[in-house]
Amino acid sequence: MEYISVLQFAEKYSISERTVRNYCANGKIEGAFLTGKTWNIPADAPLPKRSSFNAIESPLLTALKVQKDSQLKGSIYHWTQIDLTYNSNHIEGSRLTHEQTRDIFETNTIGITDSVVNVDDIVETVNHFRCIDYIIDHAKEPLSESLVKQLHMMLKRETSDDRREWFAVGDYKRLPNEVGGMETTLPNEVHQQMKALISSYNNTKRKTLEDILDFHVRFEKIHPFQDGNGRIGRLLMFKECLANDIVPFIIFDELKLFYYRGLQEWGHTNGFLMDTCLTAQDQYKSLLDYFKIPYNKEKHR
Repeated sequence: MEYISVLQFAEKYSISERTVRNYCANGKIEGAFLTGKTWNIPADAPLPKRSSFNAIESPLLTALKVQKDSQLKGSIYHWTQIDLTYNSNHIEGSRLTHEQTRDIFETNTIGITDSVVNVDDIVETVNHFRCIDYIIDHAKEPLSESLVKQLHMMLKRETSDDRREWFAVGDYKRLPNEVGGMETTLPNEVHQQMKALISSYNNTKRKTLEDILDFHVRFEKIHPFQDGNGRIGRLLMFKECLANDIVPFIIFDELKLFYYRGLQEWGHTNGFLMDTCLTAQDQYKSLLDYFKIPYNKEKHR
């Protein structure tokens, strides 16, 4: 059997070495053993499951899984797919309408229009539907670099960017980029910064909405991919809300400018982004009330 070190296991799952040593010492990694003071870990050992407080699945996540498998129309799953996809793509410049997005999801067709339709907008809409399915299926898994890269691969697959060798679909950027006129992390520093970000986030035991928003802002400042960072970042927020029994939210068009301001002011005035996301969360709560899906009203948002 092949064995790897604590460092290699930590890098594989984007967690801290201290966490890995604790897993080994507490017998949570099957087959791990000490040689002197060095832990030897089976190369194919899975990441131990999280503690029981996070093992309980929320009613919303359960509903999304069941409805995804049955493709139930007129459901919370159906609504989430269309509105999360439309609004997140629209923020990034997609010109598809809400009705066209709905047509693509429901009938795999697109209505005739007088305006020019970008093929990438259609492909990325279909891909975004698949990304949502993926985060529903993997909602309870800890964040990792491989999961983040997988989402990017799914989002950008078969687009015009996928035909550009330098673009690196499913991998970190190779060329410097910026966002809103601000510099972002240089390509050769992305891996270390993403590793540190994910490790720090995963080490937070009971995550709140503020923890999720802080991760999102730091992710967007790194801007790890050549393009698609905003959509991947919002997908990860949705996933982490599901994972931590926090009511998720969708940034609608009327909240876009407040959302941008919140990203810019985070660290100085966190209330801007928090208030924007709480407003969006209230909209999603109204939907949960309509579909009679319970949620924890007392839980720290």
